[in-house]
Amino acid sequence: MPAYTGVRRLLGAVLFLLAALAPASAPARAAPADTAETVRIGVLAFLGADAAIGEWSPVQRRLQAALPGRTVSLVQLDHHGLHDAAAAGEIDFLITNPGHYVELEAELGASRILTLDPGPPRAPERSIGSAVIVKAGSGLRTLADLRGRRVAVVSPEVFGGFQTAWRELARQGIDPQRDFAELKVVGLPMTGVFEAVARGDADAGIVRSCLLESRAEWRNNFTVLDARSEPDFPCATSTRLYPDWPLATLRQTPPALAKEVTLALLAMSAARDGMEWAVPADYQAVHEMFRELQIGPYAYLREPTLMVLAERYWPWIAAFALLLAAWILYTVRVEHLVHVRTAELRAALAAREALEARIRANQEQADHLARLSVLGELSGTLAHELNQPLATIANYAHSLIRRSDNGRLTDDAVREASGEIAGQAERAAGILGRIRGFAKKRAAVRERVAPGALATEAVALFRGMLAHAPEVSIEDALPASAFVEVDPLQIQQVLLNLLKNGYDAARGLPPGRQRLAVRIDEGTGESAGHARIAVRDHGSGLDAAARERLFEPFFTTKSDGLGLGLSICRTIAEAHRGRLTVDDAGGGPGCEFILSLPLGPSTSEPPEHRTDHAADR
Repeated sequence: MPAYTGVRRLLGAVLFLLAALAPASAPARAAPADTAETVRIGVLAFLGADAAIGEWSPVQRRLQAALPGRTVSLVQLDHHGLHDAAAAGEIDFLITNPGHYVELEAELGASRILTLDPGPPRAPERSIGSAVIVKAGSGLRTLADLRGRRVAVVSPEVFGGFQTAWRELARQGIDPQRDFAELKVVGLPMTGVFEAVARGDADAGIVRSCLLESRAEWRNNFTVLDARSEPDFPCATSTRLYPDWPLATLRQTPPALAKEVTLALLAMSAARDGMEWAVPADYQAVHEMFRELQIGPYAYLREPTLMVLAERYWPWIAAFALLLAAWILYTVRVEHLVHVRTAELRAALAAREALEARIRANQEQADHLARLSVLGELSGTLAHELNQPLATIANYAHSLIRRSDNGRLTDDAVREASGEIAGQAERAAGILGRIRGFAKKRAAVRERVAPGALATEAVALFRGMLAHAPEVSIEDALPASAFVEVDPLQIQQVLLNLLKNGYDAARGLPPGRQRLAVRIDEGTGESAGHARIAVRDHGSGLDAAARERLFEPFFTTKSDGLGLGLSICRTIAEAHRGRLTVDDAGGGPGCEFILSLPLGPSTSEPPEHRTDHAADR
């Protein structure tokens, strides 16, 4: 390593000498040397002004000898003073720590021309670090032990006295401003850090590496936390190593003067002058440290710009983007499933509507067949009922013929016979019209109809189809304005079934037991707001078991019945939001069927009259 370092220094010196002796290739290189009387070199006095004069006096002596006719002046300054002097053009060169140089390079255009060579075994590019010191026997061992402790530093701006240690602390997740009990700033010189720790004003301190080894009393009284083993580095350090101090020019420094100073200092040797300089080292490690800490020229990284936030929080942004993409995919999938499900529901609704249409058609067909069934059961008596008006018509027609043949035909006799013939024909036509209207097939319609009118028409149809119809009384207790919104033909079908069942139940009994009664009133309790049409017979009645199954399809008490009539009637009642029930006759013979239908609005006025109808033949 020493042989390599010597060769490198020799090559550097040769290169600079060749540059100095080479012929000028541009007007700037041919310019004469600056003849200013004073060459001002600003020096960072990290150990104090007196120590700075003693440490850098070899530079002053060498330049004074190499620059006859000029005065070389060393200006000892702190960080802020050195910055202000460089910005004001009050100095021509500056010597400072690597961190401060990087800041001045970015802000003021400082340019390094040499790097201090500390001499073997240290190399210029690996010679500065930080040592975190504590009292011997304090019990502190590692940097992690500094959490909650008081730590003394010269200043947060000091490179070897704080910033290099800050990087190592940050690698362990320690923030000095947050995790230290106190960051105690003692100022220059750096020896004040040792004094603060020795007095107990601080639990630990941060100083430049190799400063501890410069005094025997410090080596005996202090130890270094997390001391690293760095090759070819003779001192204890808590951090990695960085390049040594540079000598830099400023924008206002004359190039010829910079060349003279460079050649003069490269000719220095540690044996003769007590100090050596080497060609400029690579300060990329300092840039990397500042970038990690986001200080100096990289302080802008702390500003919350979009790019900085993206670099700082890219894992969170990536996770959010993945969640957003997953949410979008989920939303698209749900939307697709909704569309698919909607299409399925539409298809199901269409199928359901088609099924309901078929059911309605089948129901209408069943109602029609039920009406035809009733007509079929009454067809035997229907012929006899029509024979009466036809026989009367025939008798009057023959009477007219006979009187005409005998010459006894008068106008009064013709008028009387014609009137009877017309009356009997209208009677027959009325019977056939009611039967035809009841039997025809049509779609269900809803109309506002008075319950009494429905019962009257049903009774007229029933009596018109029987040769010896029983007595049927109608009692209407509802007001004249009462109405129900129903399909009249379907309700007539229900009432006709009930009347026929009552007629069949009393067939063969004495005439007094064959009479039927229809009562119309408004329900109470659960039936409030409903019109009740009760059909009562005086037949043999039904037992409890028969009443329980009376409305089941295909159950019948007749030897020739199908058991569908009452089942269809109950379905019609429920389709009109009503009910069809059966009850005993209040202790008397027979049964009472009750059809309940919802009344329309405005039907609460009291009944104005009660009408009893006795429809006798």
